[in-house]
Amino acid sequence: MSNTPHKLAAEFPEHVSRMHELCVSDAHFEKLHDAYHVANRAVHAAETNVKPTSDEHLTELRKERMLLKDQVYAYLTADKV
Repeated sequence: MSNTPHKLAAEFPEHVSRMHELCVSDAHFEKLHDAYHVANRAVHAAETNVKPTSDEHLTELRKERMLLKDQVYAYLTADKV
């Protein structure tokens, strides 16, 4: 596969260092981060026909990725100390 689009570092460049910190220090965030990347790879594989799938399944994969992205962003922007 070539460069996978929608990587979190590209989606939220202003939060790259915070994501790294949270991946090291917060197990819940690390789990969200990893789940997003698994979903993103699945979408990319389907979109590039590496793993062809139905349109309905691709839509579900995209929805899952979007939900995880929203959760990651909410976590990054929450006022946590």
